[in-house]
Amino acid sequence: MPVSNKDFVPVCAQDLADRGISEVDFVFVSGDGYVDHASFGAALLCRLLESKGYTVGLLAQPDWHDPEAFKEFGRPKLGFLVSAGAMDSMVSNYTANNKPRSQDVYAHGGVAGHRPDRALITYISKIRQAYKGVNVVIGGIEASLRRTSHYDLWSNTIRRSILLDSKADLLMYGMGEKSIIEIAGLLKQGIPARQIRGVRGTVWYTNKKEELPSDALILPSYNEVCKNTDESKYRFAESYLIQEQNTDAINGHVLVEPVDDRFIVQEKASLPLTTEEFDEVYELPFTRRWHPMYDVPAENGKTGIPALSEVKFSLVSSRGCFGCCSFCAITFHQGRRIQSRSHESLLREAEKITHDPEFKGYIHDVGGPTANFRHDACKYQKERGACPNKDCLGTEPCKNVEVDHTEYVELLRKLRNLKGVKKVFIRSGIRFDYLMMDKDKTFFKELVEHHISGQLKVAPEHVNNNVLRYMRKSNHELYEKFAEEYAEWNRRLGLKQYLVPYYICAHPGAGLKEAIDVALYLKKTGFVPDQVQDFYPTPGSLSTCMYWTGLNPRHKMPDGKFEKVYVARGGHERRLQRALLQFNRHENAALVKEALTAAGRRDLIGVLLKK
Repeated sequence: MPVSNKDFVPVCAQDLADRGISEVDFVFVSGDGYVDHASFGAALLCRLLESKGYTVGLLAQPDWHDPEAFKEFGRPKLGFLVSAGAMDSMVSNYTANNKPRSQDVYAHGGVAGHRPDRALITYISKIRQAYKGVNVVIGGIEASLRRTSHYDLWSNTIRRSILLDSKADLLMYGMGEKSIIEIAGLLKQGIPARQIRGVRGTVWYTNKKEELPSDALILPSYNEVCKNTDESKYRFAESYLIQEQNTDAINGHVLVEPVDDRFIVQEKASLPLTTEEFDEVYELPFTRRWHPMYDVPAENGKTGIPALSEVKFSLVSSRGCFGCCSFCAITFHQGRRIQSRSHESLLREAEKITHDPEFKGYIHDVGGPTANFRHDACKYQKERGACPNKDCLGTEPCKNVEVDHTEYVELLRKLRNLKGVKKVFIRSGIRFDYLMMDKDKTFFKELVEHHISGQLKVAPEHVNNNVLRYMRKSNHELYEKFAEEYAEWNRRLGLKQYLVPYYICAHPGAGLKEAIDVALYLKKTGFVPDQVQDFYPTPGSLSTCMYWTGLNPRHKMPDGKFEKVYVARGGHERRLQRALLQFNRHENAALVKEALTAAGRRDLIGVLLKK
């Protein structure tokens, strides 16, 4: 069905004029191009604000060199809402080895260079030049995971809260639907953003000690954690542990971090969305398209926003993850509690998809951070929250975890039976350890029979159990059992589908010896990956804390100190580890020989490099 600019959130002054709007309540600045789809945070929050009666103008990837670009809608009545986009701008712009990326899938035509480094700081600098004293609220991944003192790979330093460095008035962390509506209401009452207090899912600052909540937990100060010394790193690890233990909306505490003569105050996390709230947000009137301004060719001759292709025919069915992987920051952003949409809402969205002229009958995904998590890990979480000091899965699953795929199977069956649907795939992550815990094999069978497109991608991440312990992943033996059972189901069903495992190299705890373990396993199984993920120490994860400090704050030794962890530093060892995991490539031969020699395993040169 044809769409016009009027079907989208206003993106320019002319759009306001066409709607008869003289002044907007909010200007939303996004580091992404504008795709009007619920999977894109800017679109979701703008649509939500509109549904509550607010007027919004969206500046998608504005020219950050010119303050005039931020005057497109005039001075907003209530303030600017600023997000770096779906990714941290430094992660978006640079690889794990600190090389500039060649494309940006969230930009027009996929052309890189339309999102500034440290986008929040850059955008707000121009906003402050354009309008003195205007309210500025930041949110999104970059704000959320940099809300307190954090390790920054690109400067190799501990940076202070992005709230201070960006000179914003207020920060929203986590998923922002509830907090943004509450903040909008307070701004409408005339309360300046810098004076807003007590809103869940926000961070504010003050220089008045008497303003601090009496029941808050005090973190080590920025000055205690920012130095490149053993003592400072130990304090950083302590701070990380306290923060991780207080991410839950029910049992978490308000946290305070002293920074020079000021205090960063992190309110408790937002309460999870109810199913009804989740449904309401995802059924707002999205066009499910990129804005028409991207229909013209970009500098590279391509049109559109490439990221849309990944989600256009997919369904977001859940949020949150209780998997607790050390290298993942979902705990810090979405939390461990699972939020799920109703079958009815998902079926309504799927039915809309079937009427899209480009739909070929294939729903690409039904999932979330972990596709087969559709309910809380255990019956206690609804009242008590996720346990601060226990992992639900991790290396040793909690005995209270309730494993049940029944409701997810029912949902998938309903979707398969929709008119116009030929196949329903599951492409977001499957936790094979959770799957293996299920004594009812119905989901496993139907997964193999109906929901795989020739290959199933899973993430064992490593084969060395000590490295897997640092990753908080299940042991390698369980993965091997899963692989055997997967092969058996394919045999029974007369199918020939492959298993594609993902591995991470150079994760804390992994040296050349551990990389050799992976190489030998790959040699034995006959699978050598086309892609290997280099560990990327991004803000907000336990693995990043281990990378900077060389300590594991989740494990104390008999002397009461944190366990020490080996960390591969520098690009060369990372290249050696990656070469070992892709030993079959001719261009890696010299690196493989060097790695085996350095590890004292020259006896394996003929094994791994054998033609």
